[in-house]
Amino acid sequence: MFKPKYPPQDTAPVPAAPPSTVHGPVPLQRAAAPAPTGIASNRPAVQLTPGSALTLVVGGSAVVLVVGAVLVSMLLAVAITAVSVAVCAVTIRSILKSDRR
Repeated sequence: MFKPKYPPQDTAPVPAAPPSTVHGPVPLQRAAAPAPTGIASNRPAVQLTPGSALTLVVGGSAVVLVVGAVLVSMLLAVAITAVSVAVCAVTIRSILKSDRR
């Protein structure tokens, strides 16, 4: 049960001999000229209509407001926790101080 299970060995055929390498000067080959590209158009890749631009602005604003609300609520939760811990510390300190008298 506790013995590891290994995958089966690779059964790929082993090459008979490694390819031979040629040591010596290699003739210089010039790179071919790049292929000509099509005619560039003047219109943008993404066309925004007034409706889609308005949708993007409203959607972006909603995302910013939601993220801001989440961050502010997290900060408020941390602040409330810090205040409650401070109140507990002061209360425990006063209880311990009154017991020593």
